[in-house]
Amino acid sequence: MNTQLAIETAVCAEHQRLFAECERALETWNEHRAEFCVSRLSGNAAGDELVRLQAKYARAYTILQRHAHACLLCQLVSAPEGLGSVNRSEAHSDNTLYF
Repeated sequence: MNTQLAIETAVCAEHQRLFAECERALETWNEHRAEFCVSRLSGNAAGDELVRLQAKYARAYTILQRHAHACLLCQLVSAPEGLGSVNRSEAHSDNTLYF
């Protein structure tokens, strides 16, 4: 039981940092989208800015997802069976992001 509790409370600092970066990028993109919709801005500059912000979010999300797939601690914390599932090759073969 204590081992399970230790696994569930383990925190990967890199995952937290990447998650916060991804969250900030999404919030910024959403804020700008809402701003453009309310003010009815149009044109290439507005569209280019939204595309740039969307790409920034997509990059941040991809980096977070790759980290979660490659990090042993993240895999250990997300695995329902605990340490045993980390060693199996199919543990995260479906490319799903686990928190």
